[in-house]
Amino acid sequence: MKKFMDRDFLLSTESAKKLYHNYAEKMPILDYHCHIDPKDIAQNRKFENITQVWLGGDHYKWRQMRSNGVEEYYITGDAPDYEKFVKWAETLEKAIGNPLYHWSHLELRRYFGYEGYLNSRTAEEVWNFCNQKLQQDSMSARDMMAKAGVTLICTTDDPVDSLKWHKEIAKDDDFKVQTLPAFRPDRAMNLEKKDYLDYLVKLSEASGIMIVSFQTLCRALRRRLDFFASMGCLAADHGLEYVMYHPASEEEIEAVFAKRLSGGGITREEELKFKTAFLLAMAKEYHRRNWVMQLHYGCRRDNNTAAFEKLGPDTGFDCISQDAPTFELVNFLDALNQTEELPKTVLYSLNPNDDAVIGTIIGCFQDSYAAGKIQQGSAWWFNDHRNGMTAQMTSLANLGLLGNFIGMLTDSRSFLSYVRHEYFRRILCELIGGWVENGEYPNDDAALETIIKDICYHNAVRYFGFHLKPVQ
Repeated sequence: MKKFMDRDFLLSTESAKKLYHNYAEKMPILDYHCHIDPKDIAQNRKFENITQVWLGGDHYKWRQMRSNGVEEYYITGDAPDYEKFVKWAETLEKAIGNPLYHWSHLELRRYFGYEGYLNSRTAEEVWNFCNQKLQQDSMSARDMMAKAGVTLICTTDDPVDSLKWHKEIAKDDDFKVQTLPAFRPDRAMNLEKKDYLDYLVKLSEASGIMIVSFQTLCRALRRRLDFFASMGCLAADHGLEYVMYHPASEEEIEAVFAKRLSGGGITREEELKFKTAFLLAMAKEYHRRNWVMQLHYGCRRDNNTAAFEKLGPDTGFDCISQDAPTFELVNFLDALNQTEELPKTVLYSLNPNDDAVIGTIIGCFQDSYAAGKIQQGSAWWFNDHRNGMTAQMTSLANLGLLGNFIGMLTDSRSFLSYVRHEYFRRILCELIGGWVENGEYPNDDAALETIIKDICYHNAVRYFGFHLKPVQ
């Protein structure tokens, strides 16, 4: 019997152990998509207790606590932090086979040096142990990032954001972790939302352009794109129901937009036509700037109406959607490709059944613009567990070039989540090590070192065009 989470956790072969310990383990971390609040970095936040750093905003954990019958009072309510922590401890001991069990214990070990395990019996001990550690000067937000070996992160930022906190971070030459914004224009695209007209007022104010038409909307967004670019932005991100393609004339789009501006109702077909035009316009702008376009889709959000009305979005009530038509995604990419305006694009589907579909689609649009110009993104959200990651990388290897894969991201709001990169790297080395052990790839140290280090770090640096100091 192996010891729980020993040095060779998730590594079952000698090849896997060598790949991880010799090449992957010490590579720095580049987290090109996360939801960290830059204000916490700018102010170098210190957390009072482990509940604040561990459970605040983490709807992964909230979801499991609800599955354990925990009252909302102890999840997002006003319960004392210690009581919330105990409820999480009681939940975690039942999470056998869930990645949260592994992530939580990796976080306890890597950041706090706690080598035991958390359950209802050890909750008080862990609470006291971790809180004592958090009082140390070396446990601030910035120190956690440095301890994890992070070189760069991209946050997720609305076009109307002033990027005030990014400016504050950039002024500090002593802080070595680059913190760049990423452009997330979902609210400008979702004209069916109740607050859309209110949002346009904010976008008009931020851009200095009065939005009275679709053309002026695009002008306002271009001005914000220019501002984001001045702050080092190299990536955009869209959260979509699916990648749609319902082309329409300029006149049709202007008519739909005018109808929405006047407070009129929008049909589903009109919504899809507008969103198609919006996505095409944004994609062309990304291509012009040599940015990366990330498309996250296959998620049905806010399914529990009562909970959404009480708690709002991003609180743990989303699920996988099966309504992503392949032909529309292909037609969208093809329309951009025909005019030579298809940007570097990363496709993430929440539905794991789309792995092979994406693997074949990306092969249709690769060219010399960039190695792996069209990427399948890492196993996302409900798929970022061992089986999901293994399946995604195996499918990508079968249908494309795994050696060009841009690797892992946290997609997280927590400063402790960088252990997910370790989790990913162990799974990557186990997968490739298994192929080596089975005679499916030569035991070529030089080639394997390049593949592992590229997937862990170098590919993302090159793909996004980040300016970082060279890492061996």
